Amino acid sequence: MVAVEGGAVVLALNSGSSSLKYGLYAVESEPVLLVGGTIETAEHHGDDHARFFDTIETALHAGPTPTVIGHRIVHGGPHRDAHCRIDASVMADLEAACAFAPLHGPASLALIRAAGARYPGVPQVACFDTAFHAGMPDVAKTLPIAKEYLAGGVRRYGFHGLSCESIVYQLGDKIPARLVIAHLGNGASVTAVRDGRSIDTSMGLTPSGGVMMATRTGDLDPGILLYLLREAGLDQDSLATLVDHRSGMAGVSGLSGDMRVLRAAATGDADLAIRMFERSVCKQIAAMIVSLGGVDTLVLTGGIGENDAATGQAIRAGLAWVAGLDIRIMPSQEDARIAFHAAALG
Repeated sequence: MVAVEGGAVVLALNSGSSSLKYGLYAVESEPVLLVGGTIETAEHHGDDHARFFDTIETALHAGPTPTVIGHRIVHGGPHRDAHCRIDASVMADLEAACAFAPLHGPASLALIRAAGARYPGVPQVACFDTAFHAGMPDVAKTLPIAKEYLAGGVRRYGFHGLSCESIVYQLGDKIPARLVIAHLGNGASVTAVRDGRSIDTSMGLTPSGGVMMATRTGDLDPGILLYLLREAGLDQDSLATLVDHRSGMAGVSGLSGDMRVLRAAATGDADLAIRMFERSVCKQIAAMIVSLGGVDTLVLTGGIGENDAATGQAIRAGLAWVAGLDIRIMPSQEDARIAFHAAALG
């Protein structure tokens, strides 16, 4: 790779539960994507991160050398509610936050370490999905459990914050006062935004709550987990696997959590899984309308929200009772927001 004159060159790394998206951005006033791609990570393990960077560097070989690296961090834990440069204290907090997001946290830490080894001396920036929701009011962020657990960081954090921020940014000064954002992908959440700020959201302490998802339960009667623990003999690891990997649309269909596979399959169970997902999304949108005291605009984003027209039609039908609702489809631009913040902080 080669050096570049002028503004920052950001390597944005967006590590999800099943893929790693990367983009090289030139950032002066606005991020401009130079080259990007996606690596499927579901079948890889933590020691494969060196190979990830081999793949990334092959794609970027003709591009400029990164001057800063930005990471999407799903869960910042109780002590990190603003994007920041990564140092030893941040790494310690991210280690602790793995307890809240075991699906995403360890992979992000491994990626940060691998990036540091591949690009020694290049500053790295953590961009937290939880940051967008940090100012939610107490009625939204407080969870209904015994008070002694709240002090330890047990509360509603909210996720997909970079995606929500990207929608708010795209709307600019035309943002409506009462906005609902439905980020619908492998993970899915719905957020109530008043005057550009998150006031409520469907995900809770972890990214497993709220909307029924591809492989995650979403909101679930907690008594079910107690029943399975007591009567079916499931242990902690088995419950974790069930909640995050064997539930949602994959669990109901017995086939897949991928909406494209379910649409093509057209089996009774696949159809049920889809209808349950659509109903779950509509119910969470209705809940956010309550939090906002009404709604002006609903934005659908994320892989399903942007690309699955049938889901959009079902949501429109399910919300036909909401008078005057403006429904839009907009792209999630998480990576551009990572590049923007990394350039500012790096």
